[in-house]
This record gives sequence, C-alpha cells and structure tokens, in this order.
Amino acid sequence: MAASLRQVVAGSWRQPERHLLALQCAARHSRWCLITSRTFYTAEYDPNEKTFEKLLIANRGEIACRVIKTCKKMGIKTVAIHSDVDSSAVHVKMADEAVCVGPAPTSKSYLNMDAIMEAIKKTRAQAVHPGYGFLSENKEFARRLASEGVTFIGPDTHAIQAMGDKIESKLLAKNAKVNTIPGFDGVVKDADEAVRIAREIGYPVMIKASAGGGGKGMRIAWDDEETREGFRFSSQEAASSFGDDRLLIEKFIDNPRHIEIQVLADKHDNALWLNERECSIQRRNQKVVEEAPSTFLDAETRRAMGEQAVALAKAVKYSSAGTVEFLVDTKKNFYFLEMNTRLQVEHPITECITGLDLVQEMIRVAKGYPLRHKQADIPINGWAVECRVYAEDPYKSFGLPSIGRLSQYQEPLHVSNVRVDSGIQEGSDISIYYDPMISKLITYGSDRAEALQRMEEALDNYVIRGVTHNIALLREVIIHPRFVRGDVSTKFLPDVYPDGFQGHKLTDLEKRELLAIAASLYMAEQLRSQQFLGSPRISLAKLDLNNRELSVQLGDGTYSVTVSNNGSTFSVEVDGMKLNVTSEWNLASPLSSVTIDGTQRTIQCLSRDAAGNISIQFLGTVYKLRILTKLAAELSKYMPEKAVEDTTSILRSPMPGAVVAVSVKPGDLVSEGQEICVIEAMKMQNSMIAAKTGKVKAVHCKAGETVGEGDLLIELE
Repeated sequence: MAASLRQVVAGSWRQPERHLLALQCAARHSRWCLITSRTFYTAEYDPNEKTFEKLLIANRGEIACRVIKTCKKMGIKTVAIHSDVDSSAVHVKMADEAVCVGPAPTSKSYLNMDAIMEAIKKTRAQAVHPGYGFLSENKEFARRLASEGVTFIGPDTHAIQAMGDKIESKLLAKNAKVNTIPGFDGVVKDADEAVRIAREIGYPVMIKASAGGGGKGMRIAWDDEETREGFRFSSQEAASSFGDDRLLIEKFIDNPRHIEIQVLADKHDNALWLNERECSIQRRNQKVVEEAPSTFLDAETRRAMGEQAVALAKAVKYSSAGTVEFLVDTKKNFYFLEMNTRLQVEHPITECITGLDLVQEMIRVAKGYPLRHKQADIPINGWAVECRVYAEDPYKSFGLPSIGRLSQYQEPLHVSNVRVDSGIQEGSDISIYYDPMISKLITYGSDRAEALQRMEEALDNYVIRGVTHNIALLREVIIHPRFVRGDVSTKFLPDVYPDGFQGHKLTDLEKRELLAIAASLYMAEQLRSQQFLGSPRISLAKLDLNNRELSVQLGDGTYSVTVSNNGSTFSVEVDGMKLNVTSEWNLASPLSSVTIDGTQRTIQCLSRDAAGNISIQFLGTVYKLRILTKLAAELSKYMPEKAVEDTTSILRSPMPGAVVAVSVKPGDLVSEGQEICVIEAMKMQNSMIAAKTGKVKAVHCKAGETVGEGDLLIELE
C-alpha cells in the first residue's frame, strides 16, 4: 500500500480539476457555476461504498466549500446554511440546497442551534459536518444531533467534552502519559486568584480560555498587572467567541515551536498519526504560515510525538480526524498543548504530503467504516507550505482587520503546484462579523526549496483589490533567511520585526528596478494616449521618445531618470546605471510580467492618475511613487504642503469594529498609555490607549456602536 500511495501522490497535482456544479439557491431558481480548483489529495472514491445521501454543512466560507467539494465527489447531496448577509456567498451557490438560519451576528445564525436543527429537519439531512470554529467542538450540538438520529461528522460527545475542555484534557493527557506543561489544573475564579496562581507558577504565564481555540481568549502575562488585564480580556473574548468564560493558567514556554500531529481514528480501535505540521509563525497566537513536515523534527522525535498523540486519542476512544498540538523547546522536549476535536484549518498541507482526503476519511469513519490504511502506509512525500491570506493590514500589529468588497479577485491557479481553498469570489464582501480570512494558499514541491519558490511566485500572482491584505507580510516571511533555514519559533514575527512590520526593504538594485519599471509604465501610458483605435492620433506636440527626462519620487527620495524607447523595450538610466525593461505593457491587465536585464518580475499596477501618482506592488509590497516631467517637477516645488494632523491629541479607530467599552468621559484626566476604550473586530478585543497625558475634550463613540477605520473616537485638550 505504501509504495502505491506514494506513486499516486507524486502525480496528483499536475492537472487542475474543473467541476461544473449545478447550484440551487434559497430563492429556488437554478444557476450554473464553473468552479476551478487544484486538489492535492488522491483518495479513491468507491461508488459502492454507501455513506450518506444528504449532508448539511454547519459552517460558512472556505471550509464549507472544501467539504462540499469532497461530498460531490462522493455523490453526497449538500445543504448550506447561511446568515442573511451570506445569502449570495460562494458556499451557498455551490451547495444543492441552502437555508437561512438568522441575521449576521454569529450568535443569531451560525451559533444558533435551534435554527440549524430546524434546517436539518426541513432538508432531511442525515449528517452534519461542522467544519472548524462555530459549533465544531460544541458537545451540546453533537448531543442534540444524536438525539435526533443525525450523524455528527466528528468524534463522539464524550471525546468532544474531554478534549474540548483544556482543563480536563490536560488531566487526561497526564493519565495517558503524554508530556504536559506545568500549570494550574482548575478554573481560575477571578483576577486576584489569577495573580496568585501566576506567582506560584512563575512568570511568564499563559492565560487561556478553557473552551477556546484559534488564538481567541489567550494572553501572555509577564507581571501582575498584565495578569489582571489578561484575565479581563481573555474572559470577555472567551464569552463572546465560545459562550464560556472559564480560564486556566499555565507556564509559558518561552521561544518554543508550535508543532502539531494530525491523527485519524475509527470506531474499531484503529488510530494513525499522519505526521506533523510546523505552525510556529503566529501573530496574537493565531497561525499565519504553516508547513509539513517540520524542518526541526528527526524521525525519532516525530515517532514519539505521533505515538503520544495516538495514545491520547485512544484514551478518549476518539474516532475521526483530530489534531494534538505540542509546544517543542530548543532541545526537542515536547509538551501537550491541546487537542482539537475537528478538522484543522491547515489540514491541506497534510493532504499534500500523505495523499489522503481528510474530509472523506471523516465521513467514512462517521458512517462506521474502518480505516483503510496502516501506520506503515503513511508517507511523507514532498513538502507543502500554507499561507493564510487575510483581509487585514499587516503594518498594524502584524494584522488588524480590513473590510470592504473585493472589486477584483484572481487566484494564482495558473501557477503550477498551487492549491487555493477559498470561499469568496470577485464581488464578495469582507465584513466585521466573521473571520477576515480570504483564503488558504497552498503550494507543493518535491522538497522545501521548491515549495517555497512556488509560494513566492503564487503570492506575486495573487490579485486582491478592494480590501487591504497581508500578502506583503507573507512574502517577507517565506523569503527571510531565518525562515529559509528553518530557524523559527512562535516569537518569529516580534523577533524579526521588533518595531513592527515595515514592508520589503529594497536593496539598491531593487530600488533601481522599481524606478525603471515605474518610468517604463509611465512612458507606456504616454504612448498609448497617442493612439486612437490602434492608429496614431493627430497631436499638436509629438512626444519625444528619445532620452525623455523624468523625476521620480519614491519615499523621501527624488530620482532623475532618463528613458528611451525601442519597441516593447525601454532603456532606463537610473543613478548612472542603464536598465533594459521589457514587457507586453498591457495596462489593462492586473498582472504584468516584466523582464529587467534578464530578471523576470511579476508586478501589479494598483492605481495611477493624471497627476503622475502610481502604486505598484513589487516583491509583495505596495510602493507609492510620483512621476513628473522635468518641468513639472520644478514647478511642484512651489506647491504648498498639506499640514500634518496632530495625532497625539486624538484617537482614531485603527480598524473597523464594534465599541465594547468606553472608559472615559469629557473632563476626565488620562495618563499616557491609559486604556480609554475597547474595540472588538473579528471576535478579537483590542485596547485603545491614550498617546499622551491630558484632559478628555470630547468622546465621539459609545458602547455598542460600530465604527470604521479612521473614525474619530476620543479628543484630548
């Protein structure tokens, strides 16, 4: 089996699969939609192996789409649920049926068990796949399904309860002889008790939601003050995200790696570990870049972690796909962190290196079939990398949420060895109500170097317009020397960017390349403006294309550039260096392939105007330039400069979100660094602080209000 599985995996990614799906919407009229994707698993689907006739997906977005794709291959009809704002979402269009379960807030829709149970009865769905998040690890939901005779595509209720509670799971792990982190094994009652426990354990400590996951409800505390603050925010986030505000505290392992083991178990006492995933690149305890396998583990450590993960799964009679997460220190000592009793966000990279379809395996296990593979059958074939593409601003705390409509969207599926798991399309809205993930971008290679090279190319070719995104950060991470040599930990981002992410730092040659590209784009546009229906237009002043002198502003610098044209090639002189820039110069295309003295670059021209302003995405980062003729540059010196706003006396919202609390009122005295309000965005709470000491002049927001990015919140005198 092992040899044949490896042989199939090796060729699994070579051709895209195109599925023409018949779509039925809530409005009861038919549509057709061409869905293009590349899948990196090669599981065989036996039409004689009966599972379920109809399955409801209790989720939204990319994971709902992911489950639907496997169901269609298995011949299972699907039901999508959606909130009112998601009525036109991609997962709704892909499913055979769709049912609205409430308004936008998750508590009234995707967490509304009564409405979902009613949808199950209405559609006569035989099974439910919960995806991840929402109700995926809710034991009450699993119990209600069981009482109605509906199959839950996941583990039994007792396993969800045991592993979903971080306190109980830690005790069970100890009993199963799994390495655990020192900490307090009970529920923390209040902030005072949190401080007492933290002192006993010894700082630093991790405060975390007992029912949590996805980085929500987690805070690191280094002293008593941070413990009190962490207790408050973590309990509020836990209540908001999971309906359970219980917290626990454990020793924080400084500078660890976050490595998890994928497990798969059936109802016949069979269990496998499907190798590891390296998930150390994180911000705010949420993963950003993952890869499989890990560069750090040797075969012995991998086997030890896998065997402990399987021992834990068997201890709770686990049956489904699940993930056991570990923290691993620099000496390869590993400690149990938690077990996720669901499909993990980053499951695609495991599918890439093993060839298994984990959604199919979950459905088979839920129906009662035994696993088809033995431990010796599970390969590590090649290397896979996943980048989580978010609608967020990476220049603000490595990623504060962004909202908006995708005015232009193009996935890089033309790049070989690329898989994109997404639940959006051009025209989709990214709102404040749900997670800001746009997609999961996965690349596969025969080795790590190839997988990373493919990822770099895929990020350059990913077109996302209408929202701010984190592609610049993702690209910088995967090309950083520390990451390339595998020197990573959960502190990677703050260690590498101690002053925050600033974008790509151009070398002298890269700066010249960017200036040459910008000047060439400017000249290409000037040439196009002289054409009318493909023929030269009559011009009173013909453009001189030989040795055209331009002034290009980039950042704080102004550069003299000379441009000459020869067909599709522009010869550009910058700082005494001559560069030859060649392209098709299709100014209407969102992507441009440009060759600079033999070096190929993929760029995106995001905007340009008649005043010479141009924005170019180059090497992942967006650069703003201004190109003027020599005369216009001389005259621009006489233009008055716009006054810079004094931001120390005002507080503007750094992101769209909802105001949770306002701590001050007009006339109050505040000190620098004091919290004055709290904004919640995408289920994460963010404390807004005063930039200076002063008196509050005006308060422009109140608890419960929705604010946009840049909205004025507080004024100081």
